Amino acid sequence: MDLEKTPEIAKTIFGDRLPLAEKYAALLGRDGDTLGLIGPRELPILWSRHILNSAVVADLVEPGETVADVGSGAGFPGIPMAIKRPDIQLTLIEPMERRANWLANVVVPDLGLTNVEVLRARAEEAPVDRYDVVTARAVSALPKLVKMLEPLARKGGKILAMKGSKAAEEIAETKPLASKLGLETFEIVTVGENILQDPTTVVRIGLR
Repeated sequence: MDLEKTPEIAKTIFGDRLPLAEKYAALLGRDGDTLGLIGPRELPILWSRHILNSAVVADLVEPGETVADVGSGAGFPGIPMAIKRPDIQLTLIEPMERRANWLANVVVPDLGLTNVEVLRARAEEAPVDRYDVVTARAVSALPKLVKMLEPLARKGGKILAMKGSKAAEEIAETKPLASKLGLETFEIVTVGENILQDPTTVVRIGLR
């Protein structure tokens, strides 16, 4: 299947860094299926379903903040966030060797992303109490996910979990863990709603 053509809205989201996003898309188109990074059926929706929906999550990050993307896989949402926002620092945490190697040896060097580092590790092996923001996309249900992400965040940090239509239900299932894990606030945030056909739903959790 052919790679999705760059949508016009991508220029609005990435500005003068659009060529980097297009190069990233091309790398995924070249290597994605061969290395098991992304399925061939995803190529026709690569921009609309993956790249743009990941990039807008960066709107929830403050300048200068450090972000850990747990279970980064093919680089979602971390790489699009890093392209859109060179003023934030991203650590892509990925346990699978071929994916971590592709990110570290291909994507980061080819795109010249000086605000990205790649850590091959499981979440429980990553540095604790270090990051301002911890994010994840399609990793697991929210109750299990917050147990993985919370230890990595610094005091007063936040979790940004990309979720779907059941976000409210997942929050309700997670609230019993609030006291134990120091989860202070829960909020469902929609980003990209004025520019994307399918905006991104994020559960934002503030930590004590």
